Amino acid sequence: MKDIPVWALTFSYWLHMLGTVLWVGGMVTANWLVGPPAWKILDPVTYRSLMGSIQRRLFNLGWFSLLLLGGTGLMQLAANPHYSGFLVITNLWAVAILTKHLAYGVMVVITAYLTWGLNPALNRAVLVHEKTEDPARRELAVRLMQALQRRETFLLRTNLALGVIILGLTALARSA
Repeated sequence: MKDIPVWALTFSYWLHMLGTVLWVGGMVTANWLVGPPAWKILDPVTYRSLMGSIQRRLFNLGWFSLLLLGGTGLMQLAANPHYSGFLVITNLWAVAILTKHLAYGVMVVITAYLTWGLNPALNRAVLVHEKTEDPARRELAVRLMQALQRRETFLLRTNLALGVIILGLTALARSA
């Protein structure tokens, strides 16, 4: 270990695992436990209200987890004896870590789009549906919500898949 006290590195590993559990657990909850049954049972507007409320909490938890994972991951990277420098790819460990960080970056981009792009668009569609009396505009808002919700489901599942891939790459790096 490179000049990082054992207690600090241990605490970093613990926080990293906690961040992983929170992040992946939140994605599983949204993708498999709540989302699909709610999609089948609820009308689009009620579904959006439920998922919007859940996702506000999950996005806060997700961003906290992503920042926690980034910070603790950098400390662990610096302490790892396999680490030879930025973009120095000389062994299987370095390939696994680089791939893991690329997947993490894609997850951050997807989460940013979901947080500040797609979810506000869904919320605007709900507002149009609620505020207009015109049946044609209401139907158009419902169709838009459905299309955006399908995109949201795809992106949430993509993030979950990336999270699982990252766990596999972590296992590969630890065994290398």
